[in-house]
Amino acid sequence: MNDYFGKPAGTLNGKKLFLFDMDGTIYLDDKLFDGILEVMQKIVDRGGRYVFITNNSSKSVEDYIKKINKLGIEADEENFFTSTQASIMILKEKFGDSLIYCQGTRSFIKELKKGGLNVTEKYDNTAKAVLVGFDNELTMEKLRTTCKMLTENDVEYYATNPDWVCPVDFGFVPDCGSMCFGIEKATGKKPIFIGKPQPTMINTVMKKFGFDKEETVVIGDRLYTDIASGVNARVDTVLVLCGESTLKDLEESPVKPTFTFEETKVLLHLGIF
Repeated sequence: MNDYFGKPAGTLNGKKLFLFDMDGTIYLDDKLFDGILEVMQKIVDRGGRYVFITNNSSKSVEDYIKKINKLGIEADEENFFTSTQASIMILKEKFGDSLIYCQGTRSFIKELKKGGLNVTEKYDNTAKAVLVGFDNELTMEKLRTTCKMLTENDVEYYATNPDWVCPVDFGFVPDCGSMCFGIEKATGKKPIFIGKPQPTMINTVMKKFGFDKEETVVIGDRLYTDIASGVNARVDTVLVLCGESTLKDLEESPVKPTFTFEETKVLLHLGIF
């Protein structure tokens, strides 16, 4: 039972909590990768649990559940922890009921409000913070308002995730990190990123379900977010080469996964299950 480079991967036999990235790891757009349904079923059959920890804040958990169920995967709220949920947890603790200006999709804004944050999408100089999410409904009007908020007000600035690109069926589109880079060039302001590579999402899920570090593995396609978050949480990681990261990226990156596989379904053929 070896990985792409021939490294023995026997320690994966002891894993109970499988934390999956989504975009580029289990699907691209609305196309589920081969073997994913079997992988999920095998995890359940062995008494384990799978949870999706995604940086993609464009959809609410409710919307993700609908998408995953449509693709054939059984999942409910217990199977997700997103950068939006992490943002709610962190900002609610820090700012309470104070007003927060947010740039993001309608689904994102709805999720923030449902989570108890006091948010606005309009310019308001009473806001205490700015939060930017991955916005595939982005308009110039939104960008203008965000830049005005950051330029004219002394507010704390946060973003859900630092991902440069989001994988799609033809390649990639700009993600939250790229959007924030453009905002930085316009305002000189850099955000505090909340999602992966911070270990918050991993630690929260482990604590919630009672698993320890030795029982947990993170599986994803990005070295600088998915794998880095696992390294920061001190859990084993699996890099899959079916999304953003390439072998060249792996060679050049200071962040290294515990194991590397060509694609997620390879897990089925390693004797792990």
